[in-house]
Amino acid sequence: MTDLAERMTRGGRGSRTERATEVIAELAENASAGAHLGTKVELQQRCGVAKSTFNEALRILQARGVITVRSGPGGGVFAAKPNPFVQLGNSLLSLDAAEADVADAVRIRDALDPLLIDDALEYCSARDISSMRAIVSKMRKAAADDRPVDFIRANWALHAAIAQVSPHTLMRSIYLSLLDVIESHTVSVLPTTQHSLPAYISERLRLHEELVEALAAGDRLRAKQLIDQHRIATPQPDLP
Repeated sequence: MTDLAERMTRGGRGSRTERATEVIAELAENASAGAHLGTKVELQQRCGVAKSTFNEALRILQARGVITVRSGPGGGVFAAKPNPFVQLGNSLLSLDAAEADVADAVRIRDALDPLLIDDALEYCSARDISSMRAIVSKMRKAAADDRPVDFIRANWALHAAIAQVSPHTLMRSIYLSLLDVIESHTVSVLPTTQHSLPAYISERLRLHEELVEALAAGDRLRAKQLIDQHRIATPQPDLP
């Protein structure tokens, strides 16, 4: 059994596609850009997986900019050097559940909020406002039903809706990726103030209701004031 095939049969988390992706990615990382890693048949045999599984792993790695695949004589799988944007995306995807990672994601997200509010004030449509108000209604219902995790997830959905208004692709993509990191590791919500959780949620609901209405009215000063208040007491995920 080859070293890669042996690794593929060991226990561990993730599907065989994920593990095949990991071992091929490691080959690419240890090779220079443009280096020939092997033919598709050779690498499939070394990974010890079915053809469909192997092809899915190649598709994922090509999408991430880790490898290139060439057909014909002299073809096969080659190491690729990701461009800076691909490297950034892969770094966000690789964030794990460590508390420091999630705390950093919250901090960076908060720093981007004012820029996205600026874009929302400039580009928000009546349809965008309608969608935001619908999400605020979900927040209101979750608060009334004493469902704090559902409340905060609706809260993030609202911020995602605001971010989607921005025409700036890079900033929007980074922000939404940060929201995914935070949300994927949240199991409960704790207040960061001395107030009770219901009182805290009530205050956050008021803030977001007013923020959406400020965007609807194009009230730049009020929107700025509210997003500044938002950063003062952002709820932190309580990690398992």
